Amino acid sequence: MWCYECAVRWGGGAGGRPAPAPAPAAARMPNPRLTGLGSGLFCALVMFLIGGLCAVLFGASLTAYGVLFLPVCVLTAVWVRRGDLMTAPVVVPIAFAVGLLPVADGDGTGGMLMGLVTALATQAGWLYGGTLVAGLIVIVRRIRLVHRRRAAAGTRPQV
Repeated sequence: MWCYECAVRWGGGAGGRPAPAPAPAAARMPNPRLTGLGSGLFCALVMFLIGGLCAVLFGASLTAYGVLFLPVCVLTAVWVRRGDLMTAPVVVPIAFAVGLLPVADGDGTGGMLMGLVTALATQAGWLYGGTLVAGLIVIVRRIRLVHRRRAAAGTRPQV
């Protein structure tokens, strides 16, 4: 005799047969989709942590901070959701400045502010490079999105 409670408890279906085993999931990289605000918070938090790490491990090395900034820019541009694509190149420079707070040298508020401005001026190459990388990734993603939408709608672009 078939019992619903027994079937649920033991994983059986109708007639007492066991339910089929689920297919094994393929090992894939995580593919989070962050909102505009989420990508800004992610980028700022990671850069602040990297800044603190650089201050402790590398003696406030701005070069190490700049090098580690580039992968964060790539992740931010790749993980932002389609609707918020244009926020990635905006939040990346803000996060760069937030992450410089633990790295900037200076005593007191004025000294810290001067260290932050100096670090922004001397590390502008890393800042522009990371922003450019994020911008290029966003542009490529946007172009692909537009082409997919047009293909789904069955229209061809005008040349």
